[in-house]
Amino acid sequence: MIDFHTHTVFSDGELIPAELARRARIAGYRALAMTDHADSSNIEIILENIHRFAKKHGHFFDIDVFSGVELTHVPPGLIGEMVDQARDLGAQLVVVHGETIVEPVAEGTNLSAIEAKVDILAHPGLITEVEVKLAAEYGVHLEITTRKGHSLTNGHVAALARKFGAKLVINNDAHAPGDLVSRELRRKIALGAGMTPQEYEQSEENSRQLVQQMMKRGS
Repeated sequence: MIDFHTHTVFSDGELIPAELARRARIAGYRALAMTDHADSSNIEIILENIHRFAKKHGHFFDIDVFSGVELTHVPPGLIGEMVDQARDLGAQLVVVHGETIVEPVAEGTNLSAIEAKVDILAHPGLITEVEVKLAAEYGVHLEITTRKGHSLTNGHVAALARKFGAKLVINNDAHAPGDLVSRELRRKIALGAGMTPQEYEQSEENSRQLVQQMMKRGS
């Protein structure tokens, strides 16, 4: 399994990077991106620390660890600028906290993230057809999430991704040890969102391909 959306103590996660890597490996994950919540106040601190851990210690855990951020509640007009900043700072993965229905995310966040060509738009809520079409055109991955609350709109996201050919990936949005779901539950959540077994397998292949892209960025 691969997960591109996790949090450590550098934002609101419960675990230091070493424990997150260890617990993820024991749970069956072979690749993990640490993507703490970021805005202009902490993006440099997050990337400096996670990149150092991934480079110097990640391989000791028998799991590929990647450094990234989840731009969170950033005003839509600043998202493009901050995506560029994250990449300039060496982020191997840029995620944007999408317009989930369980948080007051600013309207326009989804569109701005897609226009900035982020890697993953997390829990995009009631994303529009226009936005999904654009995500498909730009190669932006849409997230099917296993996280309570955010997962309420998984079915909507999966249906529009199917209609317009957008790429899906499955993530935990893990903040605590119990958020790292098993392979069996991961698959059941995907099928429960209306994905076919073939679409589930394709989402896993999408994740593998994204890992290859991140490895090139880190080389």
